[in-house]
Amino acid sequence: MLELVIGLAISAIVGRYIFKGYTATGVLLTGGIILLAITAGMGKQVLPSSVPTTGNALTDVFEYIKYLLMYRGGGLGMMIMVLCGFASYMTHVGANDMVVKVASKPLQFIKSPYVLMVAAYFVACLMSLAVSSATGLGVLLMATLFPLMVNMGISRGAATAICASPAAIILAPTSGDVVVAAEAAGMELIDFAFKTTLPISIVAILCMAVAHFFWQRYLDNKEGVSHERMDVNELEVNAPKFYAILPFTPIIGVLLFSGNLLPKLHIVTILVICFFISCLLELARNKGDSTKVFDGLTVAYRGMADAFAGVVMLLVAAGVFAQGLKSVGFIDNLLHLAETLGTGGIFMMLLLVIITTLAAITTGSGNAPFYAFVELIPSLAAKMGLNPAYLIIPMLQASNLGRTISPVSGVVVATSGMAKISPFEVVKRTSVPVFVGIAVVIIATQILVPAV
Repeated sequence: MLELVIGLAISAIVGRYIFKGYTATGVLLTGGIILLAITAGMGKQVLPSSVPTTGNALTDVFEYIKYLLMYRGGGLGMMIMVLCGFASYMTHVGANDMVVKVASKPLQFIKSPYVLMVAAYFVACLMSLAVSSATGLGVLLMATLFPLMVNMGISRGAATAICASPAAIILAPTSGDVVVAAEAAGMELIDFAFKTTLPISIVAILCMAVAHFFWQRYLDNKEGVSHERMDVNELEVNAPKFYAILPFTPIIGVLLFSGNLLPKLHIVTILVICFFISCLLELARNKGDSTKVFDGLTVAYRGMADAFAGVVMLLVAAGVFAQGLKSVGFIDNLLHLAETLGTGGIFMMLLLVIITTLAAITTGSGNAPFYAFVELIPSLAAKMGLNPAYLIIPMLQASNLGRTISPVSGVVVATSGMAKISPFEVVKRTSVPVFVGIAVVIIATQILVPAV
């Protein structure tokens, strides 16, 4: 119980300083170091099992920061930097402006920006079938759909919330989480994914779309946000009309190089191909003047550097804080709480949903709490005479929903950093749709999944 109190106390202090306006990166990093230092002082393992120890608990604290700098800077961080560089390059060559100019004509008949926003949300949810990473999908949408939404009159906060929330509900029937959940539930993957989980996910997505419509409109009206669409008549674009397709080539590439029709490629490889195609077009457009092409690429490099300072370092700090909560024993204590408060079926399901959601919010991870808790379910369900799927499905969805309202999750940190707004602003924007999603999942599970 002491570990639970420590985790809650440090989280409260970190939240207070961020709300007071302190830089989130520095506050989260400091909070994480303190938690890891407390872990070392308690004689517990500081590093996750996948990271080799230095042989000393105190130096392991700094070893983990090094590990995240290399892991997130070279993996997820590189993807974010290249995507931000690509977005900067698209603005430089005029492709983003051309998208606005072309899209404004068919979309001019839709007067409400919130209808456009909901349509973008559905497109983003469909994209989750192709991009399994919540952070990867959020960054991809920020580089492609976000500029279009903002220029069509959608507020920056609302547009960021749409980019941050499509992975809140699991739509892909064969994702890793669903496979693990089906095995723990003792069901065939096809039955578990398509007949049980997918219908609940579709209903939740529809209800969350409605919640986004009303919640984002309410917040915009409360904050006095104006919805002025860019006047395309005043927009001077020198780029060819077909350049409007260029900002969406990463999405097209993800769909094509998925391993079905063409070889499966990493998104960074796809982005390099997109850069190469764009540079060839720019070379032809500038009649072979390579100097202009290289100058344009410098703009992309600066965009990558800005992404490292504003987004990647914040991801590293959030990762250190999350590991601090895990290593100090915060998650283990939540698990113990679930076991000791065993009660009736509906109450146990609600308790597991609450605990999973809280764990996802505090750690910023959707996978970690679910993978930790799902091992508990088969034996717990057997003791209580419950259907394991009845407990697992709400937990599965709650872990992803909780991540979407976590100010330290990768997807919230990355999207807020790219939009240049506070992670807490994104959490405020996603909060009501997420709570609606949780309520719908619970109700749908109660209706569609037998408890025993």
